[in-house]
Amino acid sequence: MVRTGDSGSIPGAAIASSRLDDLLIEAVFSVGAHLGAVYVLDPGDELLNMAASVGVPAATARVWARLRTSDPAPVALAVRERRLLWLGDRVAMARAFPAAALALPYHFGLAAVPLCADGAAWGGLVLGWPTGGESELPRRLRDVIDDVGARMGHLLQQAHARGQPVAPHPLPRVLDPIRAHPPGPYAGLTAISCLSSLPEGYCHLDGHGQVTLVTAAAAELLACRPSELLGRRFCKALPWLDDPVHEDGYLSAIMSHRPTAFTARRPDGRLLTFHCYPSLPGVTLRITPAGDPGPAVEDTGDRTGVAGLHDLLQLATALARATTAQDVVALVADRVLPACEAQAMAILTWDSGRMRVVAARGYGAEALESFNGRPVGHVVHERHDGDEAAPAFYGSEDELRAAHPDIRPTGGMSAWTMLPLVALGRSIGTCLLAWDRPHEFGVEERALLSAIGGLVTQAFERAWLYDHKHQLAQSLQSSLLPKDLPVFPGLEVAARYVPLTPGMDIGGDFYDLIRLDDCLAAAVIGDVQGHDMTAAALMGQARTAIRAHAAAGTSPGEVLARANRLLTAQTPERFTSCLYVAFDLRRRVAFLASAGHLPPVLGLPGGPAEIIDPSSGLLLGIDPDADYVTTTVNVPPGATLALYTDGLVEVPGGDLNDGIAALAARFAPAPGHSLDDLADDLIAAAGEERRTDDSALLLLRSAAPL
Repeated sequence: MVRTGDSGSIPGAAIASSRLDDLLIEAVFSVGAHLGAVYVLDPGDELLNMAASVGVPAATARVWARLRTSDPAPVALAVRERRLLWLGDRVAMARAFPAAALALPYHFGLAAVPLCADGAAWGGLVLGWPTGGESELPRRLRDVIDDVGARMGHLLQQAHARGQPVAPHPLPRVLDPIRAHPPGPYAGLTAISCLSSLPEGYCHLDGHGQVTLVTAAAAELLACRPSELLGRRFCKALPWLDDPVHEDGYLSAIMSHRPTAFTARRPDGRLLTFHCYPSLPGVTLRITPAGDPGPAVEDTGDRTGVAGLHDLLQLATALARATTAQDVVALVADRVLPACEAQAMAILTWDSGRMRVVAARGYGAEALESFNGRPVGHVVHERHDGDEAAPAFYGSEDELRAAHPDIRPTGGMSAWTMLPLVALGRSIGTCLLAWDRPHEFGVEERALLSAIGGLVTQAFERAWLYDHKHQLAQSLQSSLLPKDLPVFPGLEVAARYVPLTPGMDIGGDFYDLIRLDDCLAAAVIGDVQGHDMTAAALMGQARTAIRAHAAAGTSPGEVLARANRLLTAQTPERFTSCLYVAFDLRRRVAFLASAGHLPPVLGLPGGPAEIIDPSSGLLLGIDPDADYVTTTVNVPPGATLALYTDGLVEVPGGDLNDGIAALAARFAPAPGHSLDDLADDLIAAAGEERRTDDSALLLLRSAAPL
């Protein structure tokens, strides 16, 4: 039995944990896998914690030790959807999980299965094989996995029922299956004796990358003593090997379970070749002077893919921050094109069944014009495999014509990759990469490009939804604000609305100007709590209620009282501040009532501005019996009354009263200054970088006497 540690101080939990280890090793050996990991689902059904792994390097296990069930990872999806997931090779991994494919750029197939008991998921199991590109997992292997998975699920369920659940350690256990079959007492001496008799050097690294065996010849080639290596991580013991390119050489052998090789230069300039042979667990290194060919293995020593991987990880990070479709387009053009060494790129989207060029690099105007208006069916519906989400690779003009006889290549390009863009499960466009000469797409490059396509698709989908929601928000916002304000003789009007950011949130600020008769205007400004669809709906209700009660000819205080009763009944959990002003243009008198709104500012011609402080009542929507007092203010000819929301005067960390005073101080317009110019100046003075909320502004200027 494999015993690598317990699970806390509860004996029953330790037994269950040890039994789980045994089942994991059984699963790996029973199906011929070379790596495996078992995850335990936490009680909140949100986190998967890796309990143990076999054949997975410790550093890799730490990276994947904790996953959310919502994460785009194979085991998370398997647990989330309660189904076995099979990815036959790197291309399949790259298409379905591009971020995981970039983080694990090795050749292996993968199966992920939920660990269920009585219809509930208790964890997940991951198994990996040297890739063969199989489209389906053989039935025999599936039956074995189902059996072991069911036993694991039952074990986890029973441990939980006993109050002794398997609790993973902070770091997942890396199991050594060899300990399940103890060798003879002299096996180690025999092995080191055999290896030392060979002219080349040998080292063995365990699953943690630590040196467990080193021959004298290996130590001589590495220019160190065996004692300096044993028990230490290989690359840390030899700083000149502490490089991601070299580390990737033996990690690739472990993860893909295929021999690999790389070349490294000692500090004295001597070149050494490292042949990596995977085992369970760890890897054996055969070290020779450079030039000794040794057995044929996959050479990773001068692989550009590692540098490309770094670039693509940077791309993944940048794409995760991309907000709009234009952000995604810029990143693809600036980073993907050089990384793929392609000569041209075009982002195409579909508009009423026709192509539309969103952005392009490397293509001339004539080529781009040939894309615009081309039927989408040529590149989507005529796919022979019928899979709209699959990347397409055409290494020559003949390959392109064979797949799409109606397409005529343009722009002098001779090879192409089409990376689909998908949103909400449907094709919305494609990212076209092109090379100016025929190009052979190997398995590695197809996987890499598929991963790029997956990253771009995910980012473009987010951006596409963001842009569409933003357009919806803007459309809804504009529909809830008055398009045109009524014209009154003797009254100048200017209004502005500025959202907090150009994002998805819908502001709750509103304003309105209502004609009561030719000489009586009602001005309204308000601020609904929140920035969402509910706030927008409440804003519409508030405007409608105030308009209806204002038309009845009631006083400002009564208008707010009636609107308050309606809003309290309909949306009791949301509140609204509001200022209502009835402006008698003939008498040049304003009647004000406030429901917790900011005080208006009255700018007098040739004098300082005044802050009008009407008696304020409760916010609308709190108390249906609240009363609102009407205040009378004289507005002489040439005076300007400013109604505004808090986004215009709030400063992070500042006092609101200071912000209102600053607004009043800026309120003395120069002679001949128009009301529109004044509105622009006040909005600009607020400063976009200091804005903490939406801003609405309504200016009313009394003209000469009627």
